[in-house]
Amino acid sequence: MGREFRVNLLISMGHSLSHFYILCLPPLFLEWQKEFGASFAELGLALVVMNIVSAALQTPLGFMVDRFGARPFLIGGTLVMSLAIAAMSLATSYWQILVLGAIAGIGIAVFHPADYSILAGSIAKERIGRAFALHTFSGNVGFALAPPVIAGLMLVMGWRDALLFVGLAALPIVAVIVWQRDILQDETRRDRKKDGRLTFRDLLFDRTMMLFFMFFMLGAMAGGGIQAWLITVLHQVKGVELALASSALTGYMIGSASGVLLGGWATDAVKSRHRLLGVVIGLTGASALTTFLVGVSPVGGLTAIAMMFVSGLCAGGSRTPRDVMLKDAAPPGEIGKVFGYISASLPLGSALVPVPMGLLIDYGHPELVLVLSAGLLAASLLCIGPARGLILRRQAAMAEK
Repeated sequence: MGREFRVNLLISMGHSLSHFYILCLPPLFLEWQKEFGASFAELGLALVVMNIVSAALQTPLGFMVDRFGARPFLIGGTLVMSLAIAAMSLATSYWQILVLGAIAGIGIAVFHPADYSILAGSIAKERIGRAFALHTFSGNVGFALAPPVIAGLMLVMGWRDALLFVGLAALPIVAVIVWQRDILQDETRRDRKKDGRLTFRDLLFDRTMMLFFMFFMLGAMAGGGIQAWLITVLHQVKGVELALASSALTGYMIGSASGVLLGGWATDAVKSRHRLLGVVIGLTGASALTTFLVGVSPVGGLTAIAMMFVSGLCAGGSRTPRDVMLKDAAPPGEIGKVFGYISASLPLGSALVPVPMGLLIDYGHPELVLVLSAGLLAASLLCIGPARGLILRRQAAMAEK
């Protein structure tokens, strides 16, 4: 196997596992309720704690990745994450699950800054789009596999042994990463002893970074709203049977995952990086328009499935060129902190919309949910255009120097 193939394989395995561990917990909730007597609100808190810790630590860990190198953090994060999940199998009280969920969140927080730093330093520029796409796709695979795998293992061996098994399953991956660590070259800076040019204040107040943060967050808000409420909206507003409504969500998710791979190929096929903005705007706009039409037109079940597949395909297709544009915006050797900071917008955006959109449904306006999701996607386009303009002006200024 070629070096780049092995790099992609190692990074994808770890990233897929980090997403797997997040969604392996919900199938355990009913068993935990019996075991620990926890309420449903307390059970949901396990996911909230894991995601909040992960989101909060991505930026500081990005700074550490840029300063000390990505490999030790990738190895350590994978190990911490897997051992925390395995240790849940020994829990005797629910508070222990929460503590271990927070520890797992620390490990999960490592992946975006470390992975993107390694991919940027290990993969040739002409193939970076496909590498980023495989990274994103592997996360989707982890999400998709977690519920059925953990449910099947629970039937065979019970929830404790199932958690122990999936937790310890990461140890061979850790061993392979250690064995192959020399091929994982992260993006380097000229002087490792000095901190990077971007400070935390720069990330917070730099106009380009603020616009990218808003673009990512608005897209996550739109996707989070669709994933949380599409089934309810189609059933209540359109009268679509629950099975078909669920298939529409499945179609959206399959389209999104497929679009990620197609977007990676398209990114590498585009000869000029200046054209990536047009790709992102076109695909995001198409996703917004399709979602809006599903929301306002009298579509039936099969039509809704097809249209939501197209919406997901376009949304997924925009992600890799978006990520490559962000990579181009990061100064050399600063990609860890940039992706750590911007990636924190994704769980934040996903967490912001389910409750407000749920209130729309409670107050008798479920028809507005998809319209609002489409509006969020359209609003995100007001961020990415100016962000790209700032990048080009900055690059022109540096070229003149």
